[in-house]
Amino acid sequence: MINYWHSVTLEKDNCKGCTNCLKHCPTKAIRIQKGKAKILKERCIDCGECIRVCPYHAKKAVTDSFDILNNFKYNVALVAPTFFSQFSIADNVNLILTVLKKIGFDDVYEVACGAETVTEKTKELLKSGELLTPTISSACPAVVRLISLRFPNLIGNLIPLRSPMEVAAKDARDVAVRKTGLKPEEIGIIFISPCAAKATAVKNPVNISKSCVDGAISVNDAYLKIAHQISNINEDEIENLSRSGKYGIMWAVSGGEAEATNSKRHICVDGIHNVIEVLEAVEDGKLRDIEYVEALACTGGCVGGPLNVENNFVARSRLERICRDISINENVKSREDVLWEKPLVYRPVMNLDSDISKAMEKAMKIEEIYESLPKLDCGSCGSPGCRDLAEDIVRGYANESDCIFKLRERLNTLAKEMIELDGNYEITKKKKNEEEQNEGGED
Repeated sequence: MINYWHSVTLEKDNCKGCTNCLKHCPTKAIRIQKGKAKILKERCIDCGECIRVCPYHAKKAVTDSFDILNNFKYNVALVAPTFFSQFSIADNVNLILTVLKKIGFDDVYEVACGAETVTEKTKELLKSGELLTPTISSACPAVVRLISLRFPNLIGNLIPLRSPMEVAAKDARDVAVRKTGLKPEEIGIIFISPCAAKATAVKNPVNISKSCVDGAISVNDAYLKIAHQISNINEDEIENLSRSGKYGIMWAVSGGEAEATNSKRHICVDGIHNVIEVLEAVEDGKLRDIEYVEALACTGGCVGGPLNVENNFVARSRLERICRDISINENVKSREDVLWEKPLVYRPVMNLDSDISKAMEKAMKIEEIYESLPKLDCGSCGSPGCRDLAEDIVRGYANESDCIFKLRERLNTLAKEMIELDGNYEITKKKKNEEEQNEGGED
């Protein structure tokens, strides 16, 4: 079993055991035990759905604080286009980038530039005809982990390209080294992240040996840091820092990536549950006429990330406004260094035992227990469904009595047994009294 560091964590004191997260988790990674949620790390893909739906803020994403800037001699803010959309003055990209330099960063670099590089390589690979179709985008780390966990047959359909974040980080470091003369390790590349999945990808990348990003600060934290300072910047202080074109910026919204690739037969799906539905269709061979699938875990794309501040519809509108005055960058070329270093690995979660014979016995036991359960998948037991409860029982996480229907059956049986015992007791008592009376009469 492969272990991952996870950004999504549980604040147990805030948890009320309400089952909202249990019902919405796309990979069945959550259980409710002893009135509190529990995240099964081997199943979690850090999509952030539990963060969205928890009314008690018991789920949170762990990201770096601004203190991480103290670890390096020179810091570059790696800015996702989503960050621009959080501000009402979003059309002034250079103003936002300038303010980032005012709060402690020595330089800035746009992730949109990395997106443009990935776009060019994607177009080249699609044109080559060497990819399995429908080819699935690999830009969203939550979707990549979902496929490695739940759809191993589709691993070969993923386009083997690094994320725009990683490509931009590598380029940002190269630029900083040339500009400063510092060693690469003395330069901090700090990503401003809209989601937990990307924060996890920084700590535990799946297709490269080590991330080019040194840390991830949430969009929310960065927003709070600079929002009040924007109005204090004079126009003559604004630097001309933006280098990205229209296509790179629009990668932040659903449909932006597919439009940039110029694919004629594509579909764009956002929202993790919608993504699962489409992947199931791909697995069943129902989308053979589709060439390219753009799949994003967050509703609306990266603008819908759980670490953002702004509503995703407003954010999309702002990015569209930015792009009205920005042209397409025609100078971007395809590169070989944007390919994965290593293949994606299947992450089996049904590994019941290292001994195959014991694993088969446990699998049979799961089926046996499942057949005895009501198959209502109500979640009242603390597991997402009846089959999950059966697995949890075999693994030792739960008991059959956790099922309220099985518990009710047991209580009814016990009640009947008690009534029978009580009846038998009364009969025995009456019989004993009669015998005693008879014995007294004889005396």
